[in-house]
Amino acid sequence: MTLQGLLHKSSGQTAWLNPAVKIASEKLIERCYNQGIEIRIVSGYRSPAEQQVLFNQGRTTPGNIVTNARPGRSNHNYGLAIDFVLIKSGYDMKADTDGNSIADWIDVVTHAKTLGFAWGGDWTSFKDYPHFEMMFGLNIDQLQAGRRPTAAQEKAVIDKIKALEVLPVDEKRIYELEQKVATLTDAVSALNKRVNIESNQTVPKAYEAAVIAAKAAGAITTSNDKSKAELNMIQMLYNMGLYDSAFKVLIAKAKEGDSK
Repeated sequence: MTLQGLLHKSSGQTAWLNPAVKIASEKLIERCYNQGIEIRIVSGYRSPAEQQVLFNQGRTTPGNIVTNARPGRSNHNYGLAIDFVLIKSGYDMKADTDGNSIADWIDVVTHAKTLGFAWGGDWTSFKDYPHFEMMFGLNIDQLQAGRRPTAAQEKAVIDKIKALEVLPVDEKRIYELEQKVATLTDAVSALNKRVNIESNQTVPKAYEAAVIAAKAAGAITTSNDKSKAELNMIQMLYNMGLYDSAFKVLIAKAKEGDSK
């Protein structure tokens, strides 16, 4: 599955999260994906009614008890928490599908903590292993009383996540760019050979007489740095007889004028 496909699978749960928690959740999916671990967010924001249904499970409705939080007492009700599942191995906390000798579950936890999440598996009682939360220094009583993370707190989390971003090295892309540079270098070199006389080369024999006359007349002082266009101009002036004694006089007068 592609990264976009994974993000889409979780979008229904991440859409109503706190903005910073939403970004962190999407980045968690991406970081895990880049390591070869696919996860899905199975619970994000919960309405009070949804929380009541979960609280009833194992108490007044069939099933196992999955939460001790009544409506308004879960940080899911404020968009500050997510629950995840491994796509390839479900809730198997020992699976190691990427083969790095570390359980995928622990890899996900490590990424989540790096992004700023706290893990429900660290709780001393009623451990919630699929659960991550970001409380911004607030407790559930404060949230229930109407307190919310400040814009500055949210920005600090987002800035931290951005600072963690390191673009992966794309060897294929680098190789392609190197090939393009090599091709352009060859093209420039070929163009230089067509247009210019290399500095370490002598003047082509066809231009020797014209260049000697131009030097003698004072029109040029060097010859091995001239382009073909310049050599052609020198040759044309030579063919017109402009490098004779009269021309030498004109050159001399011009130099005298420049020195005054």
